[in-house]
Formats: sequence, C-alpha cells, structure tokens
Amino acid sequence: MENNFYQFKAKSLQGKEIDMEAFKGKTVLVVNTASKCGFTPQYAGLEELHEKYKDKGLAILGFPCNQFGNQEPSDEKSIAEGCLINYGVTFQMFSKVDVNGNNAHPLFKYLKNVLGGTLGKKIKWNFTKFLIDQNGKPVKRFAPITTPEKLEPEITKLLEQN
Repeated sequence: MENNFYQFKAKSLQGKEIDMEAFKGKTVLVVNTASKCGFTPQYAGLEELHEKYKDKGLAILGFPCNQFGNQEPSDEKSIAEGCLINYGVTFQMFSKVDVNGNNAHPLFKYLKNVLGGTLGKKIKWNFTKFLIDQNGKPVKRFAPITTPEKLEPEITKLLEQN
C-alpha cells in the first residue's frame, strides 16, 4: 500500500489519539510550532486562516516541537493555555513531537521524505509548513519565514478543487 497522509495517527494536546483519516477530503496544513519562537506570532495568522476557511474544507494541524533552540519547553497543558490565551487558537493542536532525528514522529518522517526542503530533508526551524491536498497528497512545503497570509493563494487554489 502506498504511503499517504491518512495512514498516520497522533495524540492531541489533550492526549486523545486522532487518526488523520478524520481529515479525509480536506485541505490540510501541518505546522511544527513553538511558543517561544520569533515566529510564534504566526499562530494568529494560522488562526485567521482557520476561521476563514474551516467551513470551506481547510484543517490546520499544529505540532509543538522543542527541537529548535529549546523554544517549546512547556508541557501540554501550558502549551494549550498559551495558544488559547495569547492567540485564540481553535485549530487542532497535537502533543509535542520530534520532527527530526531517530525519534521523529512518523508523520514528519513521511512529509520530509515526500517534500524535501531546500537544504535537504531535515526541518530547519519552527513553523515549517506542509500543505496536503484533499486526497492526502503532500503538495507543497513552506519555510518558517513564509507567513500564513502568504499561503492563502495556495490554500484557496486547493479548496477550489474540492
């Protein structure tokens, strides 16, 4: 069976296992996040995209990661509170994961393999973004400096194909 996005599972910030099958038929944006990063304000832009397009078929999935500059040292409860209090995040957040190395979450191993970056397959920093079409096919990878607002044309293009 060919690997695809829907074969993976991950634990939510609340510890509930979520099957990526739950996002079948949706355009999905997967982001590795951190609470204490220069890019952390992107949470606000991601939430705006979520609010604007969730009813049109967009799902944003945030995966906190502490592999870059120790910028996500908090536990799940603190991460959840910080996201909500500081940025009003209502999109799906998951438990902390590794995105590089031997302990990288299988979903990130897969995404990096399909969409290698400009500097190889490793994820270089927080807020790297992967766009997945409604058939579970990863279509584009975006650098941390690419703001959520700049993703909008790519997202709307995929949503129109729905």
